[in-house]
Amino acid sequence: MTPASIDDLLAGLQAAGYHADRRLATAAFLALRLQRPLLLEGEPGVGKTELAKSLAQVLGRELLRLQCYDGLEHRDALYEWNYAAQLLHMRAVEGRESVDEIEREVYQPRYLIRRPLLQALQAPAPGAVLLVDEVDRADEPFEAFLLEYLGEYQVSIPEIGTVRAVVPPVTILTSNRTRDLHDAVKRRCLYHWLDYPDRERELAIVRSRVPGLADSLARQVADFVSRLRSQPFADAFQRVPGIAESVEWARALVALDTLALDPEVVTGTAGILFKQREDVAALTHERATELLRPEPA
Repeated sequence: MTPASIDDLLAGLQAAGYHADRRLATAAFLALRLQRPLLLEGEPGVGKTELAKSLAQVLGRELLRLQCYDGLEHRDALYEWNYAAQLLHMRAVEGRESVDEIEREVYQPRYLIRRPLLQALQAPAPGAVLLVDEVDRADEPFEAFLLEYLGEYQVSIPEIGTVRAVVPPVTILTSNRTRDLHDAVKRRCLYHWLDYPDRERELAIVRSRVPGLADSLARQVADFVSRLRSQPFADAFQRVPGIAESVEWARALVALDTLALDPEVVTGTAGILFKQREDVAALTHERATELLRPEPA
């Protein structure tokens, strides 16, 4: 059931473990109310994919995920024919039916292998949530292919015709902005830029995702990651940690029975916060000490 208000959606997402700010909840609420796709752009690790997962949970809908990549073709997203089954059928009726009859029979829906886009369109009530993840990794022809779906919730299959949505799928597109998307895609979507959470929201996320994490350590984690993403520290790294890394770091600290952060613990676990050798090396003992130093009042 669609939440009746932005506050209801905020509460539902929070119950699902997703702590959205009001601007993001407003964008998601409007996408649901207006039945429009929502395009989320932002740095990796800010919670774009997690929003789709949490919305599926809140709405009680199946989550279908289309992971985009360079070279993705429409048949990977929409459908392909089960050629082996078609061939068996043709051999079984060979000589007993005309060519036209065989052709009509092998292009029946029962020989169709449905991919996420078609599954989303044909999902029965209450419908599905379709996540088109990292759409910026796909090439421009695939973007053009998406336009009919995004604009009208329908697709055209040459052998069958037009397939329209049984229930308009809740559609979330994510982009890490590795390249600009075409304006035609953006026009068909509501848009929201998703940034790193502020310190209080990060604290709420870490608390909810890491059972057994002491409150004082949760605050230290939130403070440390928040400072690490801010200037002048952020300039020392190629990529600062996302939410997933801060949650994983907190879990590791619990596994290590850590009571409080110190430079040794921070540098010893840097490989959880960073995924590049240069960034791990940049988190030196001196820099960790500086990051842990209380900010001036």
